[in-house]
Amino acid sequence: MAAEELGAAGSDGLGQVPEISTAAELPAAGREKEEEEDQRARDMERTWGFSSEEIFGLALRFFKEMNGKAFNPSYEENLRLVALHKQVSLGPYNPDACPEVGFFDVLGNDRRKEWARLGSMAKEDAMEDFVKLLNSCCSLFSPYVTSHKIEKEEQERRLREEEERLRAEREEQERQKREEERHRREEEERRKQKEADRLIVMEQKQQIMAALNAQTAVQFQQYAQRQFPDSPEQQQLLIQQLQEQHFQQYIQQAYQVQQKALQRLQDSAISQTAQLSPPHSNDLVSVKNASSQSDSSQSQEHEANPKPCHLFIDGKPGDVAILAPSMWTRPQIKEFKEKMAQDAESMITVGRGEVLTVRVPTHEDGTYLFWEFATDHYDIGFGLYFEWPNPAKGTSSEKTGEIVSENQETGQTEEEQGNSESQTGGNLPHVNEVVPIFRRDSHEEVYAGSHQYPGHGVYLLRFDNSYSLWRSKVVYYRVYYTR
Repeated sequence: MAAEELGAAGSDGLGQVPEISTAAELPAAGREKEEEEDQRARDMERTWGFSSEEIFGLALRFFKEMNGKAFNPSYEENLRLVALHKQVSLGPYNPDACPEVGFFDVLGNDRRKEWARLGSMAKEDAMEDFVKLLNSCCSLFSPYVTSHKIEKEEQERRLREEEERLRAEREEQERQKREEERHRREEEERRKQKEADRLIVMEQKQQIMAALNAQTAVQFQQYAQRQFPDSPEQQQLLIQQLQEQHFQQYIQQAYQVQQKALQRLQDSAISQTAQLSPPHSNDLVSVKNASSQSDSSQSQEHEANPKPCHLFIDGKPGDVAILAPSMWTRPQIKEFKEKMAQDAESMITVGRGEVLTVRVPTHEDGTYLFWEFATDHYDIGFGLYFEWPNPAKGTSSEKTGEIVSENQETGQTEEEQGNSESQTGGNLPHVNEVVPIFRRDSHEEVYAGSHQYPGHGVYLLRFDNSYSLWRSKVVYYRVYYTR
């Protein structure tokens, strides 16, 4: 009996089993309540387009602003709305925390009673009831919410547009930054490449100038000593100017030679393509092997024995190769003309429409011919030619500086030309063009040049005034040789 009472007391009196089952059920009930509140909030937002807090705020503001103006709720509705507002803002009614209301304050007592009647209603339920009651008693509340919903959507749209604009601006700034960085890298690479090309060009220029200066060092030194015998500084400056002009002339002539060679190669390739049939593959292989072997042997030979820089004047097949001349200018024209005026033989007058030729034979002790000339007020044409000895006449001495006019050269009668051709057997002396005739601004600066003897013969310095029909030209000139 005692055991049965103890067992009953242990099971029912202590109540351990019901407490355990209640504790296990509490989390499930809490989760269900939370899910119910979330569903209610989603329904509220789906109905009004605002969250519970936002729609309650709009309803409260509408109630305060429009009560008694746009709508007039009944006394009971007004008490209910105020009580729901108190429930949301202060929670359930607590008489100890609220101040006492006078006995004759009917409105205050009614509000306290309505508030107390709500009991422990949840805040979310109070907000929902407030909105529903306000919407039921005032037909203007729904359009009011709709207008605010449209305004909210407009604000959200503007906000999205502003965010999109800011995002696009950031992307554009980043793109511009990447583009600027790319341009900067490309510009840096171009600058480096340009600097590398400049260094290569400078190195090539130094190599070419070193080779050219080695060839012309003696003649430029002799020329500078004749111009400034007592001034080594002026001599060095003049030599540098002559070397630079010689380099520029060499580059121009090399470019012209290259263009002519390319043109000849193109012409020959076109003619061969038109005439010859395609070779067999074996022939191509043998030609390639032979050409590669020859190219490699030539490159090795070139590296072992570098050749000096020489440019030759184009001539007919079979002609003796003639080196290109060196030509330059210098500004000391006044001093040059004053010095030449002291010697009557250094001044000649080229009549209007006339061509004068100064014949200068090569000297047996010389290797280079030098010339300088200038005019008073107008330009004049100048060209240089080399006349080889006539084999029929043999070697003959000729006076240095002999001047022949074009009228004297071409003014022979046909009978005299026939007699001369019959005497020489029809073999006239062969003449090579060294410098073609071009008009030179010799009235502004002194034109000078030098040329290495191609052999024994006569140089022809031609001053051409045939284009001038009204003016004669006074030419100051000097011709000499060096070893």
